[in-house]
Amino acid sequence: MSLDNKIDFALIVSVKNANPNGDPLNGNRPRVDYEGFGEISDVCLKRKIRDRLQDAGHLIFVQSDEKKIDGMPSLSARADSEEVGLGKDGFNRKKTNPEKAAKLACEKWLDVRTFGQLFAFKGKEKDADGVSIPIRGPVSIHPAFSVERVNVTSTQITKSVSGEGDGTKRGSDTMGMKHRVDKAVYVTYGSMNPQLAGRTGFSNEDAEAIKKVLTKLFEGDASSARPEGSMAVEKVIWWRHNCKSGQYSSAKVHRTLHVKADGSFELDKLDGLLPEIIDGF
Repeated sequence: MSLDNKIDFALIVSVKNANPNGDPLNGNRPRVDYEGFGEISDVCLKRKIRDRLQDAGHLIFVQSDEKKIDGMPSLSARADSEEVGLGKDGFNRKKTNPEKAAKLACEKWLDVRTFGQLFAFKGKEKDADGVSIPIRGPVSIHPAFSVERVNVTSTQITKSVSGEGDGTKRGSDTMGMKHRVDKAVYVTYGSMNPQLAGRTGFSNEDAEAIKKVLTKLFEGDASSARPEGSMAVEKVIWWRHNCKSGQYSSAKVHRTLHVKADGSFELDKLDGLLPEIIDGF
């Protein structure tokens, strides 16, 4: 079974005294575009979706080091594992053709049939060819941007404990910086494409699984940069079209949502397409 209807969705996210998505090329300051609007990358959002799906018991191929449950040191090791992957022959093009390998990977891992994946591994033997299998997923997600320009506060911090030695000498203070967005509302959009879903086996049940975790995207995601409760999904807007091709383009659907700085919103009406409004977790 595949996805029966095109789906569009949007998330309204509130941030208070947190770093939603640090930029490693800018001292881990919150990401901000050239006009001063806050940004959360689509890669960051997909990571959180994967983590929540994994917490819900689904098999995930791209596991983060913090959430890793199978002990595999790399994606290649996970793919080739007899216990948790496709086995040593799964991505051996001499024994398994790429189309079959892609099908098996989609059947096994929810994130692969959702977001797609590029399986690009080198041959492990002298006479073995490497493999490169691209899978295009049916679910796409936009970066999230703040409704208004954000104010970033930077605080200087120090470390005044001994990191090395026997503890007899007090360590020199190490200076550092910690950054946060004081208060903001972010919005992101996504879509689920039935045509691509048919290729990966992404189903109605998979769409419902993602719908359930979207409301609690930041639960269990606490860190010093994002204390528990500092980020929350306030609303999920879910548009299910009445056909696979969609009644309207995703662009037209997404543009019906108008979010204000306080998190309130308005929706323009589209004939025959009534959105479901879901409260955050």
